Amino acid sequence: MLGVILAFPEKRWENYTLPVADEPVVKLTERRLLMSKRIDEVITVVRRDKLKTYSLHVSNPLPVSMRSRMEALLKALPREPFFLAEGNMPLIMPFLVNYLTGLFYENEPEALIPIWKDGTAEVTHAIYEPDALMDAIEAVLAEGYRNLRRIAELLDYEPLPIEELAKRNPKVTLSFFRVRNSFDVRFAAETLRKL
Repeated sequence: MLGVILAFPEKRWENYTLPVADEPVVKLTERRLLMSKRIDEVITVVRRDKLKTYSLHVSNPLPVSMRSRMEALLKALPREPFFLAEGNMPLIMPFLVNYLTGLFYENEPEALIPIWKDGTAEVTHAIYEPDALMDAIEAVLAEGYRNLRRIAELLDYEPLPIEELAKRNPKVTLSFFRVRNSFDVRFAAETLRKL
């Protein structure tokens, strides 16, 4: 299966090259995805004007010129089912990616999206069928929304309760951790040393 990393900052404070344990967080995210036995290749969707920066850190950057993360994903949609991750998720658990991929191929839904108990969908830690995702993104954009989370409302997806998985293996919740500030950097670096 293909892995797609969205390293497409929309806000000035979003930084996918923030160093964690002396490596950019996006590079760690790519490495963790490739540790999964079911991910064969990873592409990283980046802003065209940042291609030079990202080409130093990731193996397969895909530059696009769009305004939002959702539009960038639409422009870069692959032709095969793919696992989508955000570029600031350096603690992705390969065993969880393997598990999600197995469930996706077994049930063949439009999407397989982990959800929290409160109903929040982790849309950037999920597997998608490209045609269904394209239809959902186009519909959301037509309604004037720019938030990627809105796509879950228009997909016939299979939900995967995160808390139930965490009861079997507490490390599951680390997979959804995002690095956003210096405290997150410290936590991610310490956690990576222990993994």
